[in-house]
Amino acid sequence: MNIGKRIFKQGEIFLVDFDPSIGHEYQGKRPAIVIESEEQIKKTNLITVIPLTSNLENKMADDILIVRNNNNKLVNDSIIKVSNICSFDYLRFINKIGVVDIKIIRQIKDYLKKHFA
Repeated sequence: MNIGKRIFKQGEIFLVDFDPSIGHEYQGKRPAIVIESEEQIKKTNLITVIPLTSNLENKMADDILIVRNNNNKLVNDSIIKVSNICSFDYLRFINKIGVVDIKIIRQIKDYLKKHFA
């Protein structure tokens, strides 16, 4: 069941259905952070996200650690897999989990500037 067409905001964490996937793409239902600005989301039918994993052993140099708290409502500490940016139709979004703090948003933006400038 999807959440229906709603307003998505940068920094929100959603449970997203990544299936069907191919090859090395993330699979299954997993949390992901909306990284696209609200203005851009209004212009398209796709929402750009970065997937999370609770497998802390998979942390790469640029990945960002996110510690679970009452705002993000994650079950476990997780890693933001910043190199795995993807865009999905809103129908893949199952439910909102929580929201990250501004410090995490800044770290994501720093990564994007560094690698896509």
